[in-house]
Amino acid sequence: MNVAAIPQITVAAFEDGALDVAAFDHEAHVYVAWLYLNELPLLDAIDRFSAALKKLTTSLGVPGKYHETITWFFMMLIAERRQRTTSSDWFSFRRSNADLFDRKEKILNRYYSKDVLGSRQARQSFVLPNSLAE
Repeated sequence: MNVAAIPQITVAAFEDGALDVAAFDHEAHVYVAWLYLNELPLLDAIDRFSAALKKLTTSLGVPGKYHETITWFFMMLIAERRQRTTSSDWFSFRRSNADLFDRKEKILNRYYSKDVLGSRQARQSFVLPNSLAE
């Protein structure tokens, strides 16, 4: 996704499914999660983001793409990273947390084995990390 275009995405558009799903890549997911966490406490943000993402994947005919553990993990990690920064600006957050966006060295691999992430249990409910972060 074009980084300059990301601030055009809104929570309302995400919840209504009124966004360009072809451009709704990983970075856009992180941005929308960041928006929720700007406005809501963590558990409320997880609840609303998860519900909207399930609704979106269902409306696109791919409900199996939703992954509960990945969704919750990123929401919690983004919330934790937000608490460590003094800036409330998206672009500063993005620059300070490049590892959240690195598709080659997936941050998930530092916390979860492939077996756990690939399990039905992890898709359907949040599973705690089974690996130690470096």
